[in-house]
Amino acid sequence: FLDLSSTLEPGRPARTDKSAILDDAIRVLTQLRTDAQELKETNEKLLEEIKSLKAEKNEIREEKLVLKANKERIEQQLKTLNVSPAGYLPAHPAGYHAAANKMAVFPGYGLVPMWQYLPPSARDTSQDHELRPPAA
Repeated sequence: FLDLSSTLEPGRPARTDKSAILDDAIRVLTQLRTDAQELKETNEKLLEEIKSLKAEKNEIREEKLVLKANKERIEQQLKTLNVSPAGYLPAHPAGYHAAANKMAVFPGYGLVPMWQYLPPSARDTSQDHELRPPAA
């Protein structure tokens, strides 16, 4: 009983009353059983969460494979298309060359309208009648 008492409460002096020692033993055992049950429940919850996370991981892997396949397919489609690089202007039609009809061709502009490069404030014509009244 003295060994049991010192094991139940290591910091306290050993009790000599057998009924008090047994009460302490019952209390400690009950608490240990409760803790063990809580740990089992926590373990079960964690195992369920692990299963759901594994399923989600597998779904994400499958989605990644599908996305990778789509990316490769789109890259192949882009390679097969004859896409001109950005900023490239096609050659002028023969009718607009200076040699054909003596019309001057400005080499930097081609057939692209330049108004699309102006900021919206410069394209706004709503105030033109006030800012630039007619001369006549």
